[in-house]
Amino acid sequence: MAVKIRMKRMGSKRNPFYRIVVADARAPRDGRIIEQIGTYNPVQEPKQLEINEELALKWLSDGAQPSDTVRNLLSTQGIMQKFHESKQAK
Repeated sequence: MAVKIRMKRMGSKRNPFYRIVVADARAPRDGRIIEQIGTYNPVQEPKQLEINEELALKWLSDGAQPSDTVRNLLSTQGIMQKFHESKQAK
């Protein structure tokens, strides 16, 4: 089963709010999820980003592939750097 870390859109029209979730790659964008690992609110100033670092690292090490946008968000939090360092240490 291919697993992706991606964003699930919530909120109202012209007021998006995203949940960062782990889901089967075949599931629809707002469909069934496996686990929620964070939230992202691009409307608020400054943009609000909360990610559970332990869960993100766990899913990345288990082989989950982040979408391009989620990869950028994880990089801004320093999670991708920690993931690559842990891979190099092995």
